[in-house]
Amino acid sequence: MKIVVTGSSGFLGTALCSFLEAQGHELTKLTSHNCNLRRADSLNSYSAEKYDLLFHLAAWTQAGDFCIKHPGEQWIINQQINTNVLSWWTEHQPQAKLVFMGTSCVYAPDGNLRETEYMLGEPIDSLYTYAMTKRMLYQGARALSKQFGLRYLCAVPSTLYGAGYHTDGRQMHFIFDLIRKIIRGKEFGESVVLWGDGYQKREVVLVDDFVRVLWALTQRFDNEIFNIGAGEEYTIRTFAENICKIVGYPVERIAYDTSRYVGAKSKCLNVEKIKAALPDYTLQPLEFGLKRTIAWFYETSAFAA
Repeated sequence: MKIVVTGSSGFLGTALCSFLEAQGHELTKLTSHNCNLRRADSLNSYSAEKYDLLFHLAAWTQAGDFCIKHPGEQWIINQQINTNVLSWWTEHQPQAKLVFMGTSCVYAPDGNLRETEYMLGEPIDSLYTYAMTKRMLYQGARALSKQFGLRYLCAVPSTLYGAGYHTDGRQMHFIFDLIRKIIRGKEFGESVVLWGDGYQKREVVLVDDFVRVLWALTQRFDNEIFNIGAGEEYTIRTFAENICKIVGYPVERIAYDTSRYVGAKSKCLNVEKIKAALPDYTLQPLEFGLKRTIAWFYETSAFAA
């Protein structure tokens, strides 16, 4: 297949491209360096080719408190990116299926986090703008499908982890930040201070598992939305204890800063729909994923950044 991937140099994009190339697909990899999706004409040079799939992973966001500090910019920039991708899809690639990422922060914190609630309720305030841009992307795809008969798939991931995350100084998602801090505590004797009281809960999915499941869904379903999650969550303290055990760092040395931003207190996706759609739906256990990710940190010296 001929496939376009936006956000191809990101954490998920890199893993997805490796998976697709291993299967022999012909990829056009778009990044912020070779295609500024904020420009309406950014995709014109790719219009002559006809593609089978468009994976839209690009988004202007970061982990941590980035969304709190940049809500206005997030609205404008992500709306520009998504509108330009949707327009190009409709006008120049209507034969292609659009596969794009949703976000779990869309869901109201007091809901069941199932797909039927994706457009319902209020997201938490700190992530409100980013969540709403993802809702608009989903509604845009639905509207264009309804009017023009286009095909799409929306995938809503849990926090992804694994080898290959960025080490360029940007804020890290919680699981990478935990690993980095605990390894630095072990190797350099630094204090390990984690944000919040440690009782906030999260779920994680190994990025290789996510890519495999995403591909299975892409091949089988059109005009659908699926959560891709573990269906179970753990406290930050539990994650920290597991990491300490693997790294060899005394868990009792960890301190917690309750004054720092922690986001949602709990966020666990409902996975009933995907388990019904894919009867063989299985994910690697947490210990396996943590060991693989920690090994990558050591192999690449990512903890030294």
